[in-house]
Amino acid sequence: MKKLAALIALVAVVVVSYLAFTTVASTDAVAAAAKKAAPAAKTYSATVYVAGHGGHFAKAEVTIDPANAADPLKITSLDKIDIGDSKSHPTHDARIDSNDPNVLFWSTYIPDTNKKMHVGKSDLKTGKVIQDVTLTPDPARAPGEKAPLYCASGQSKNFYMPVFMGVEGYVDVFTKKDLTLKHRVFISDMGYAKGTYKFTHGTNSPDMKTFVFTMNQVKDGKMTGDVDFVLVDLPALENGKLKVITKNTLKGDPNNTITFRMFFTKDGKFITQSAADRLWVLDAKTLKLVDEKMMPAGHQLHDAMPTPDGKFALLTVRNVTEGCDVEGKGIKDEKGEAKTITDGVFMVYDAGAKTVNAKATSTCFGCHKSMGKGDKNAVLCGLDANFKK
Repeated sequence: MKKLAALIALVAVVVVSYLAFTTVASTDAVAAAAKKAAPAAKTYSATVYVAGHGGHFAKAEVTIDPANAADPLKITSLDKIDIGDSKSHPTHDARIDSNDPNVLFWSTYIPDTNKKMHVGKSDLKTGKVIQDVTLTPDPARAPGEKAPLYCASGQSKNFYMPVFMGVEGYVDVFTKKDLTLKHRVFISDMGYAKGTYKFTHGTNSPDMKTFVFTMNQVKDGKMTGDVDFVLVDLPALENGKLKVITKNTLKGDPNNTITFRMFFTKDGKFITQSAADRLWVLDAKTLKLVDEKMMPAGHQLHDAMPTPDGKFALLTVRNVTEGCDVEGKGIKDEKGEAKTITDGVFMVYDAGAKTVNAKATSTCFGCHKSMGKGDKNAVLCGLDANFKK
């Protein structure tokens, strides 16, 4: 009997040991397989064109590495494309031609010394201006004798459509081929009376079937914080008509929320909307809010371009910072205190995690400082980019 009990105990030990070994081996095999199957974190590379008040676009070669929380965006090289000077061609608007990634359409935000506004296109290979058309702002309904003029823009296959940010708001429809103005379509055609809204912006969906507008609502001369989103038919807009598809209103802070430029995701499902103190993400069909993220203090959001897969967005932000001289030393004001300036920076939004990484990468200050302009504001706004596969 004792021998039998010992034999049973021995068998039990062997079985338990075998199970333990096979469990560990199986777990290790699964872990190894999972590790092998797990894809490397995706990075994105792009040539980004950022509009500025200096009469040029910053041309930045950027790499976005969302997995690197401490440094999610790096600028590997920085250059500029001139369209004019700071007196005649301050711009907010960058719009790469959907037909040709080497053509950039643009429009100006401030009238020149002759009270004219400019619409043009540039060759991104050479950096040269292809065409520059001057216009007189509408003398009766939107004189445009001072800023703001154009800011946002959209396009269709054959037309470029900058949006007039001043009062009254409107969208101009230019032929891409020769920048002939075909139509001027006023926001009042949708029932918006002059003085009831401010700062009109808009852009097209990637399938070029729709166009979205935003208007900041005004009451008694002050913005209320309410923002109207209106989706219209793009083929009708090409023909000078505003055919409303749907509307929605979002509520922000009357003192800080101002909608600027926006993008649709490439699949057309969402809209990433800059709104100064916050980022809004909307459902592109219903215009309902999907996500809302507040910007860090001192940061004002002006544009939000999604990556091609829509998983992240590249943000252009005005950031209040301390100025430096060409040697990197802090600049003091007349009171001996640190002088603050506005720098243009990039930030990154993660659509999956629904977070904005607080790390900002300067787009403007590096060049400004090296040119001895480290004590000057670097005012950026809109962007567009060619992402690399």
